[in-house]
Amino acid sequence: MEKLKTFEELVDEANKWELYGKLVEQLNKDLALANVDLEFDSEVLPTSLKLLLHEEVHRLIQHKFMDYLNLLYIVDVSEEKIKQLDGNDTLQLSENVMFLILKREWQKVYYRNKFSS
Repeated sequence: MEKLKTFEELVDEANKWELYGKLVEQLNKDLALANVDLEFDSEVLPTSLKLLLHEEVHRLIQHKFMDYLNLLYIVDVSEEKIKQLDGNDTLQLSENVMFLILKREWQKVYYRNKFSS
């Protein structure tokens, strides 16, 4: 789980387990719980998912910081990992946060699938 270093590795792993759709479903659920006005189709291409989620995280950081913090809380992104990121470039920060969000969502989906069998 921690070995995933890139978005592409994460998507490959999700596809390998045939859980990409569940990943999108979990992301949609948490976005809705955090009152973020973004929902993905279950068939969304990974490139579109990455681009749109990155844009939304960037928008939240820039204009709705409390909603951004709420999203991190709902998704359960490690505060320690967020603190390790460089916040000087908000575009880069939002890309890194987007990846942390997807990694955490993938953990939820993976473990739910693994232990529900």
